[in-house]
Amino acid sequence: MTRNKMSLSLAMLLCVAFPALAEIDLSGSWTAKNHEDNMERGAGPNPDDWAGLPFNEAGREKALSFSQSTISMPERICWFQTQWHIAAGPFSLKIWSENDPLTGKINAWVLGGWETRAPMTIWMDGRPHPSKNAPHDQTGFTTGSWNGDVLTAYTTHIKTGYMRRNGAPSSDQATITITFMRHGDMLTLALVMEDPVYLTEPYILTRSYMSTPTPVAVAGPPCIVGYEGVEEGRVPHYLPAKNPFIDEMDKIYHIPREASLGGAETMYPDFRDKIKDKFVIPPKCTRNCGAPVPGQN
Repeated sequence: MTRNKMSLSLAMLLCVAFPALAEIDLSGSWTAKNHEDNMERGAGPNPDDWAGLPFNEAGREKALSFSQSTISMPERICWFQTQWHIAAGPFSLKIWSENDPLTGKINAWVLGGWETRAPMTIWMDGRPHPSKNAPHDQTGFTTGSWNGDVLTAYTTHIKTGYMRRNGAPSSDQATITITFMRHGDMLTLALVMEDPVYLTEPYILTRSYMSTPTPVAVAGPPCIVGYEGVEEGRVPHYLPAKNPFIDEMDKIYHIPREASLGGAETMYPDFRDKIKDKFVIPPKCTRNCGAPVPGQN
């Protein structure tokens, strides 16, 4: 065998035995850095605070019909969130790979679930997405590919859900693109939702995590259905123009209705110029101010 052929054979062997040098290891436990959108990921956003969401009229009306008591219905207490909750929720991540037993090649990455979100399997073996008529669920169907050291995952076939816990909806036609970017001990996820039913433009949300030696639980305690006082046979909701919280953001923070009810223009800095004459600086903060309440530990 000539030297050139030997070199070529060795190079081919190395390519089979080892992943591309650009690919990186995502496995391990990742603790959430909840310094972004803390209210949304912690206690939850104010009712009817949808500023920055590119709603169309259908999305806005759907959100206005939402009552928080809906999730107290027995059949909805253990209802799972969609994979969008990876960014919208407050929880940490555990990631591992599923490998081919013979070659060691990574067939899939798995993001462990919680009691409110099913695990996500990112298929890396080139399989196609199912037919658009295939069943949808909260898990969805996700495929991934590497672009250098950045992993991009694409999710379809998810059920209806919420972009925010205050009823901002997503439809079963929504898709989610997640970009995984690792920088040493820091992992950043950028999620983009596109929804032709409720949104006029893509919606972007980012999330940051830090590597931790402390194992992150794959799932929390099991969800147990209980009785939370919702009248049997009643579906909590608000009829059109009957939502009592529609002007809450204005009353508390002096944020006008046209901003709090969302729309694509509320995503951009220029919108501040449009509403600046309607905004009055609110009095000193007394609620959700980010500081301890006097007299409480």
